[in-house]
Amino acid sequence: MCGRTSCHLPRDVLTRACAYQDRQGQQRLPEWRHPDKYCPSYNNSPQSNSPVLVSRLHFEKGADSSERVIAPMRWGLIPSWFKEGDPSKLQFNTSNCRSDTIMEKPSFKVPLGKGRRCVVLADGFYEWQRCQRTSQRQPYFIYFPQIKTEKPGSIGAAHSPEDWEKVWDNWRLLTMAGIFDCWEPPEGGDCLYSYTIITVDSCKGLNDIHHRMPAILDGEEAVSKWLDFGKISTQEALKLIHPTENIIFHPVSHVVNNSRNNTPECLIPVDLLVKKELKASCSSQKMLQWLATKAPKKENPKTSQKAESDVPQWSSQFLQKSPFPTKRGSARLLEQWLKKEKEEEPMAKRPHNQ
Repeated sequence: MCGRTSCHLPRDVLTRACAYQDRQGQQRLPEWRHPDKYCPSYNNSPQSNSPVLVSRLHFEKGADSSERVIAPMRWGLIPSWFKEGDPSKLQFNTSNCRSDTIMEKPSFKVPLGKGRRCVVLADGFYEWQRCQRTSQRQPYFIYFPQIKTEKPGSIGAAHSPEDWEKVWDNWRLLTMAGIFDCWEPPEGGDCLYSYTIITVDSCKGLNDIHHRMPAILDGEEAVSKWLDFGKISTQEALKLIHPTENIIFHPVSHVVNNSRNNTPECLIPVDLLVKKELKASCSSQKMLQWLATKAPKKENPKTSQKAESDVPQWSSQFLQKSPFPTKRGSARLLEQWLKKEKEEEPMAKRPHNQ
């Protein structure tokens, strides 16, 4: 499952991280819709607003469906048919949507049939592992591997906010497949856009943390196909929904357990043996160095001058073996559904323009 994420990048940095090529091969930056609703956070939870990518065609009649818009939306899908005047009165949890039942539940099937596919943006997501001998759960931060593009020593020499901004310009955002819907209050008022994150069986690397994970769209081609509902049918798009092994993770502090804690400490790697802050390697190092400019330093500056060989490598060696059996099968069920679909579905209708 996925119940907590981080998306703390400033709006302009987030925009540059979402650069893409349109159908004509032109390099583009997505435009924002209601940018004032975006609130960067290290600790996003359901019912908060998070940025998602959608096709421009959802909002502008006649637009190219390959063009993209970033729109902050409420996490936790409110179906368009919901009749109550208060979204919080929805009696079931829609923050996640299982891939194996996506075509069975009207809350998800209806908007999916209308082409309301979105890509949820995040630095990464948090997941908790149940410990064998205690009632505590250990949180982990999970994200895409990052490519270190700077020359040796260049990151360590970055001191100004502008330098750190350049470091984050190279950060690869986690792109998760989602579905969104538009709910209109029965008594009138502004419509509410909300989304759900699709989940699949966990990949092998995460089995010992949790048996479910978000459906991650790994690569520009996958993101493009998922968003382009004008060209890519639902049947074809659902073939993109499956686990990926292309992720890394590290353990973090229990500070993240409380969703009201919105500080860089939520992301800082910890040593599970000595319970103290450590400097992470590669992509985690880039994250920590940038965060250091945004929060008070708690360590001696000399500590950050450690040699590269002293930096710990976060991997599955830090995981405790889960006492719970691994659950499998949802990917197989989705595959069976796709095989049954023999006729091409009609082109998705454009949602009502609000």
